[in-house]
Amino acid sequence: MKIVVDAMGGDYAPQNVVAGVIDAVKEYHVCVSLVGLSDAIELELKKYSYPKSLIEVIHAPEVVAMKDPATVVIRQKRQSSISVGMALLKKEGYSAFVSAGNTGACVAASTFILGMIPGVDRPGIGCIMPSLKKFTFIIDVGANTAAKPEHILQYAKMAKVYAQSVLGRETPSIGLLNIGEEECKGTGLEKEAHKLLEEKEPLFIGNIEANEMFVGKSDCIVCDGYVGNITLKVAEGLAESAGKLLKREIVKNPIAILGALLLKSSLSQAKKSVDYSEYGGAPLLGVDGLVLISHGRSSPKAIKNAIRSAKEQIEHNVLAKIKEEMVK
Repeated sequence: MKIVVDAMGGDYAPQNVVAGVIDAVKEYHVCVSLVGLSDAIELELKKYSYPKSLIEVIHAPEVVAMKDPATVVIRQKRQSSISVGMALLKKEGYSAFVSAGNTGACVAASTFILGMIPGVDRPGIGCIMPSLKKFTFIIDVGANTAAKPEHILQYAKMAKVYAQSVLGRETPSIGLLNIGEEECKGTGLEKEAHKLLEEKEPLFIGNIEANEMFVGKSDCIVCDGYVGNITLKVAEGLAESAGKLLKREIVKNPIAILGALLLKSSLSQAKKSVDYSEYGGAPLLGVDGLVLISHGRSSPKAIKNAIRSAKEQIEHNVLAKIKEEMVK
């Protein structure tokens, strides 16, 4: 098992990426292939002591910038760390690809290089989100902003497998993110998707409103990438702002500071549950390979946890199970 990591992906690459890889190989004892500008990677690796046999460096002379159009990996930068790294998944021994780089480029490269799983038309990015009861898996959060009803059904099938395999839900419930519980609500997409899900997916429980996402009403939530990405960004921004507002108010009052000290353990646990770096990478489901996309601002901790997530998906044989589900 080798996990391929895009060393040049992210706002703080290759520093944070290499640091996260070092932590991952030490803690999880996984083999990692770092792809990118070899000189820059080797310079970072020299800062650490690590088991040399667990990390290999593969040179890729081009780098995809965050501002680059998604198709650059296909039309211009075919020797980028994303393209070269993705192509390794077609070779024996390379099991997953992790990148904190340009999301659109990762989606384009995986679709073009790896191809789609039979029965899936468009890939979807999934994301684990905390709730009051347990974790919820939402898909799509940004890969496909022009979804059709059949794409939503395909997301539901793949989300079900992911929830069963990774989250341990035997019969995961599936909800459709919408503006109301009634089946007549939403645009034409949501109405048609609701009808299709009712006909084709026994675990479908109906529409889920945005304010119900974090109470744990459904194990899986499906939506198009436009709605999903806005939802994700609002959730991230709210969690970050709420933490800062709480801290600002606490420091104004000595009694509140004392209370915060007494609640330090509980507050730390609450902060951990909404910290994206704890979950690492978001799986790109539907392509014929295990691909995880991390936040552009990923810290070493986020990269380490993305590698952990990739390892879990390999061990749970998620890709094969999704293929089997889509054949059905």
